[in-house]
Amino acid sequence: MTRRVDLRSDTVTQPTPAMREAMASAVVGDDGYGEDPTINELEAKFAALVGKEAAIFVPSGVMANQIAVRVLTKPGDVIVAGRGQHVVSFEMGASARNSSVQFALVDDTKGTLALADVLDVIDAEIDHQPHVSMVSVENTHMPSGGTPWHASDLQSLVAAIGGRPLHLDGARLFNAVVATGTTAAEFAQPATTVMASLSKGLCAPVGSLLAGPASLMECGRIERKRLGGTMRQAGFLAAAGIVALDTMVDRLSEDHARARQLAQLFSESFPEAGYDPTTCQTNIVAFNHPQARQIVAELAALGVEGGTVAPRRVRFVTHAGISDDDVAFVATTLKNFKPSGIAH
Repeated sequence: MTRRVDLRSDTVTQPTPAMREAMASAVVGDDGYGEDPTINELEAKFAALVGKEAAIFVPSGVMANQIAVRVLTKPGDVIVAGRGQHVVSFEMGASARNSSVQFALVDDTKGTLALADVLDVIDAEIDHQPHVSMVSVENTHMPSGGTPWHASDLQSLVAAIGGRPLHLDGARLFNAVVATGTTAAEFAQPATTVMASLSKGLCAPVGSLLAGPASLMECGRIERKRLGGTMRQAGFLAAAGIVALDTMVDRLSEDHARARQLAQLFSESFPEAGYDPTTCQTNIVAFNHPQARQIVAELAALGVEGGTVAPRRVRFVTHAGISDDDVAFVATTLKNFKPSGIAH
C-alpha cells in the first residue's frame, strides 16, 4: 500500500496522550446551567490569554464566527471582509442564512485588508448604501498561505473605522503568535471579539472559543443556544482544550519549519506557478496553478495528500502529525513527479 502523508489540513490532528488522560479524568457538570467546572476553567484561561472579559466554548470555529456576527450586527447590515476569508467563503453562506446580513468584499490576496478599501466601503454609507456594522479580519489568513497580520495594522484599522466593532477570526491565532512573537492579547486588543480554534494545530479533538466583553458574551450564550451549540457535560472536551493551550502552542514552530521546507520543494517542482516560498510564514503552503486539481489528485495517488481552496489554488498544511521523515518522502515524491499534460 502506498505510504500516505496527509497535508490536507491541520484539522486531521489527533489528541495527544495527555489530552486523552485529561479527558478521562475531567470533572464535569451541566454547561447549560454554567456548572461545568472544566469548561469554566477553559473559558477563563482563554479570556485571560486574549485579554478579554469573558469567553464561550463552542463546538466549532464556524459557530464562533456566526455568534460574533449575530451579536455585532442587525439584519440588513453590511460586514466588510476580505473576499477569501473563512466567514465569507468557507461557511456555506451561514452569515446570510443565520443573520440576514451581507458582505462588502475587499481584496485580501496578500492576507490583509487595505485600509483605503475598507474606508471606501464605509464612506459609501452617505451615498445611500447599507450600514456597515462591523469589519472582520482573519489571522492567520488561510487562503493567502497562513499570512499573519501585524498588530500595528490591526490597531490602525480599528482607529480608522469609526467605532465599529472588529471581529478577529483567529482560527489559527496561535500560529500567528508563534510566527511573529506577538502575544495573543496584543493581537486581540484592537478587536471587540476574537475566536480561536483548539482542533487545528493545537490538536484538541473538538472545539473553539469566542471571547469579548462580558455583556456581549452573555448575548453570545443565547445565540449559541439558538444555533444548537449549548452542550451539557462537555468538560471532557474542554479538558483537552486546556492541555492544548498549555502544551501545544510552542510546538507550532515545528510545523512552520516543515512548511517552509515544503514551500521550497513545491516552488522548485512547479516553477511555472511563480510561487515565492519566502511568503510561507506559518504552516500553510498555498499557490496558484492552472491545473491545481489535477496536481492534487495525481500527488494523492502517490501518497501526498493536499487540497484546493479555489479552482486554481493548491494548499498543503503541516501539523503535529507530520514528521521530518514525511517531508523527506514528499521531497522524493516531488523529485520523481511528472504530472500528465503539464509542461515544465
